[in-house]
Amino acid sequence: MSHSPRIRTVVSCTTLVVALGTGVAACSADDHPLSAKPYDAAGQITFNGSSGNQKVDPDKPLEIVSLTEDGRITDVTATDASGRYVVGELAADGSRWHSTSPLAAGAHYTVRVSTEDGSGAPGRKVLDFDTTTPKTKKQLDVKFGPEAGKYGVGQPVTAELSAPVKDKAARTIVERALKVDSVPAAEGAWHWVNDKMLHYRPKDYWPANATIQAHSNLAGIKIADRLWGGNAKSLTLTTGDRLIAVTDAAAHSMTVYRNDQPIKTIPVTTGKPGFETRNGVKVVLEKQYFVRMRGTTVGIAEGSADSYDLPVYYATRVTWSGEYVHAAPWSVGEQGYANVSHGCTGMSTGNAEWFFNNVRQGDIVKVQNSNGATMAPFDNGFGDWNLNWKTWRQGSALVGGVPDGPAPQDRARLRPESV
Repeated sequence: MSHSPRIRTVVSCTTLVVALGTGVAACSADDHPLSAKPYDAAGQITFNGSSGNQKVDPDKPLEIVSLTEDGRITDVTATDASGRYVVGELAADGSRWHSTSPLAAGAHYTVRVSTEDGSGAPGRKVLDFDTTTPKTKKQLDVKFGPEAGKYGVGQPVTAELSAPVKDKAARTIVERALKVDSVPAAEGAWHWVNDKMLHYRPKDYWPANATIQAHSNLAGIKIADRLWGGNAKSLTLTTGDRLIAVTDAAAHSMTVYRNDQPIKTIPVTTGKPGFETRNGVKVVLEKQYFVRMRGTTVGIAEGSADSYDLPVYYATRVTWSGEYVHAAPWSVGEQGYANVSHGCTGMSTGNAEWFFNNVRQGDIVKVQNSNGATMAPFDNGFGDWNLNWKTWRQGSALVGGVPDGPAPQDRARLRPESV
């Protein structure tokens, strides 16, 4: 619908003083059209929603159209019973508003429409309707991770889907509904690891002592043919201090920083030739006071020169394939001078106990100047931070590509140990 330009009437009030005392004439502020109470705009708009008890098909967009040549729609707000907003577009001339985000199935909506007539007087109309529920549908549930608790500033948020989502348009709907907020605020993005798993991380690490909340607005939303958004339990995490341990494999030294200030330097040994420690940023996965480490778990034949079977204490795991920071009393003489381990970062028992007691899950362990490969982003723990921000954002369906990594059931989570 198009409208011809309207000429607005400007009402001015002038006080006329008559010299002979005939009196004062004035117009009241109540005479101005903008001072009037909003009128019922029911006759000024049409709505493609329900009439009576009829329910609305959630697959169809909402549309509100102005019926008058000299009137227009000024604002539309549509929300469901849980407070979720429907995104929409209003034509520049106010002739039409339509929704651009999907409606939820089986939901109750309230739509508040604001209008004005040719003289600028405001109109209001509140509309209510319910959406239908499909008779047959598959539900997509979301499980956020890790478990609620306190973590280091490197801990990504994960979202595991109950069914695979491969289509880019469907991924866009899912990703747009998964929300992560932090206080203090931090710019971040989702990255599709595979068709059932997403990771969320900030551009930089999380702020220290932050509160992070993840929730889903996907319930009842159509994602694809016969696939609708389902249940998701919200998640709250907090972070502690910004603790980062930096190991220089060439200098055989680890420096631990708390809130960017060095608090301890520790002599270490890392992987020897053939067993080089991985470079890059790793995230603490778990802490184990005691681990029995055997060379057979990492492919070393029993009885060979490199074979081992050792009790290990104060073990802080950084990869699922068995890389730890741990006590290595057998190599104290080489710590600070040579790399003699099978890939782990070894230190004295006293230093390992200190490290074990000061780090938590989600803290950062970074290795540099090793001859080893760089930590993989996703298949061996949390190597998310080894992707630069531009590459990370390309893994978002809202931004760039749609990477297809191995599905969780196709990727064995090995838990061997190396020393």
